Amino acid sequence: MYQPSSRKEADMRLDSQVLDLETAVKDGIWGGNCGVISTGFGLKKLDLKLMAEELESIDVPTVFICPISLEPMRDPVTLCTGQTYERSNIVKWFSLGHYTCPTTMQELWDDSVTPNKTLQQLIYSWFSQKYLAMKKRSEDVQGRVKEVLENLKKVKGQARVQALKELRQVVQAHGTALKTVVENGGIAFILSLLGPFTTHAVGSEVIGILVNLNLDLNSKSDLLQPAKISLIVDILNEGSTETKINCTRLIGMLMEGNDFASQNVASLSLLVGLLRLVKDKKHQTGVLSGLVLLKTVCSNESVRNSFVNVGAVPQLVELMPGLNNECLELVLCILELLSSIPEGRLALKDCPNTIPNVVKLLMKASENCTQLALSILWSICKFAPEECASLAVDAGLAAKLLLVIQSGYDPVLKQRSAELLKLCSLNYTDNIFISKCKLTRTIE
Repeated sequence: MYQPSSRKEADMRLDSQVLDLETAVKDGIWGGNCGVISTGFGLKKLDLKLMAEELESIDVPTVFICPISLEPMRDPVTLCTGQTYERSNIVKWFSLGHYTCPTTMQELWDDSVTPNKTLQQLIYSWFSQKYLAMKKRSEDVQGRVKEVLENLKKVKGQARVQALKELRQVVQAHGTALKTVVENGGIAFILSLLGPFTTHAVGSEVIGILVNLNLDLNSKSDLLQPAKISLIVDILNEGSTETKINCTRLIGMLMEGNDFASQNVASLSLLVGLLRLVKDKKHQTGVLSGLVLLKTVCSNESVRNSFVNVGAVPQLVELMPGLNNECLELVLCILELLSSIPEGRLALKDCPNTIPNVVKLLMKASENCTQLALSILWSICKFAPEECASLAVDAGLAAKLLLVIQSGYDPVLKQRSAELLKLCSLNYTDNIFISKCKLTRTIE
């Protein structure tokens, strides 16, 4: 806390450096024209509130923060205890009948407040310096974006790849670059670089830029052209992991709010590429992105049969162990969608690890995972009861179902569990079923 009555009153930690008044004056941080900018109408003093709002993400030195509001002070005043507060906040504190120092809770022997002009100037100067530096960086970024866009229109080959790479890096690092790209017609030009003769090197960089932009309907429609979608899918299959993730996210963006996009986008090549991406557990971001897009694609019923035909079911079943809950829920959601068609149910039944892997998930992850797992088990056990019910019982399904029934889960979920338990018991006498399920202790 700022204490002007002590010898350390001028020592403040700013950006991991100790700043005292002598250093502040010498280095020009306090005084001079700091916080005053030149406009077409002369010099203009910056507003501290505006600067604080625009710099809200920056770490502000603790000594500049009012202990009451936890906001930067604009009119700091010091009490007789040596503690400093924003004037309006301490006045409000007094108006509520408090005659103590809010920080130390000491009773005040003097209720007067002293304006802390030194601290006020330091606060203003610090914010001004940061604000002007931010504006300078923003202007530099805008200028660089314009320069790169102009350069892109002139260069070819490897020079174009390098220019696109630089633009992608600037767009990823600076939010102001996005606005500059849009305002200077950059999106239309960048979209024009994707075509039948586009190299994968150029296409990868273009996609890396587009995935960071807010694309309008016209831009999305342009990208949904068969030739461009085909190029994006090719790059998804052959690019680096980063490029695969960018392609996946871009296709996801194109499908948002477009019920017909999945029919135009979905292809065997896309489905195969996404399966490759989600099987690479070394890159969790890629697994998540791929599963999100697969779920979106499989929401269209016409795509599900194609997905089953590329061998998706056993690959997804083998993927489940070791996934986090978010990815696991997505896999189960996809498998449930596939279980809605006969081909999907057959593939689930024929995969030897479907029942054991899914049974293990009951009551293990989230309630939603349990619900999805039950739905999948119900579909395949009803599809082939004689074969699947006995496998499920051997995998410990009955005991898990009893746990669900006794849990605090949704009543509909508990009812489905009871129905599945009944379905599994149809091929057994009571004694044999109890014996196979190892439920003797539970029933006793």
